[in-house]
Amino acid sequence: FIDDPFVFGEIAATHALGDLHAMGATPWTALAIAAVPAMPRAKMAEDLASMMQGAARVFAAEGCALIGGHSGEAAEPALGFSVTGLVDPTQAWRKGGLRPGEALVLTKPLGTGIILAAQMQGRARARWLAAAINSMRLSSSAAVAVLRAHGVTACTDVTGFGLAGHLGEMLRASGVGAVINPAALPALPGARELAAAGVASTLVPENRAASGIAAPLLIDPQTAGGLLAGVAAARAADCVRALRDAGFPAAAIIGHVTAGTGFTLAKEMPECAATVSPPSLLTASAPR
Repeated sequence: FIDDPFVFGEIAATHALGDLHAMGATPWTALAIAAVPAMPRAKMAEDLASMMQGAARVFAAEGCALIGGHSGEAAEPALGFSVTGLVDPTQAWRKGGLRPGEALVLTKPLGTGIILAAQMQGRARARWLAAAINSMRLSSSAAVAVLRAHGVTACTDVTGFGLAGHLGEMLRASGVGAVINPAALPALPGARELAAAGVASTLVPENRAASGIAAPLLIDPQTAGGLLAGVAAARAADCVRALRDAGFPAAAIIGHVTAGTGFTLAKEMPECAATVSPPSLLTASAPR
């Protein structure tokens, strides 16, 4: 989705590390699988080296050793990593563990799938794409430290299944429900405008079918997305402030955990109206 192999490598590494960050683990090692299109050998070597240099920069910043891998030819560039991390099993964050009354905190804005789809269609403004790339390059390492300091009870990273899909996994594992406020969802610049114009990732139909949700931001697949965590309600505001101070300006409380199953969406209302009366609720089935 980008023709700069170095930045492509950075994003691929950041995306892979998200699973470790979501468990509160310290990255340790990485194995690569890379592919580049057939072209003059010097150009193939240059692109492959640039991808790996971008990834190595990300891994080195987190003390993660890139210890090997495999490369080959493909129709288009591709890069992925198998990563290993270290964590005390008694301290590892899991998807289960949410408790009624807790706040749901999201660390990064949504919309990478929408922005990248628009880029492929020639409809993304340069500043929108730049913001999406910057978000995808942003490691969640600093967010892990903040969440740990504020007593996170459960966590996951938001990637291909979209927020609805990954939240559904957390709710089923925890045996609870949730209320999400669509108006509180942080979005990348241009994401809402493009979604309103019908721009969507090719993965959206699958995510919609799996979750039963139609709200574009909730089912948009994320690349190197943020962390979604449960935090005690009394500590959530401080947690968000600390996340923003740590370099996550879009961090937000997007809802809260309830008893029951599945989740509901608070009906989006103008701010002036929302201050007068509580929003009505639209029931949504839990993702399967």
